[in-house]
Amino acid sequence: MIRTVLLLMTLMTSAPLLAENLDGFWQHEKQPLWIEVSTAGGGAKVVRNDNKPDAVGFEMLRNLERQGGEGDGWTGEVYAAQLGEFKSAKISLLGADLMQFKVKVGFMSRTVEWQRVKSVPES
Repeated sequence: MIRTVLLLMTLMTSAPLLAENLDGFWQHEKQPLWIEVSTAGGGAKVVRNDNKPDAVGFEMLRNLERQGGEGDGWTGEVYAAQLGEFKSAKISLLGADLMQFKVKVGFMSRTVEWQRVKSVPES
């Protein structure tokens, strides 16, 4: 009985930590594009892009930092391809496997969602 209670307590306290973990592979919501996020490295690199294979290795997210405490999200700079430059972004986890980038430029904003994947499919 005590083991069961301890196991449940461990699972309940570790679930929020897992939900805040950005590390791993993510696939773009609409494009054949995969990135690998490393919070220790402070960013994300393209690991596969079927539309632009030469983009593999490109650092598309940099200066990744946690904001406040757990649940407050992250900030960083995301490369805006249409503008050809990095823009400030807010990064949020909507669930353990759903990440959102929100970039504001003037009065306009754009939101992109990424789905966590276990691995990147082979070409």
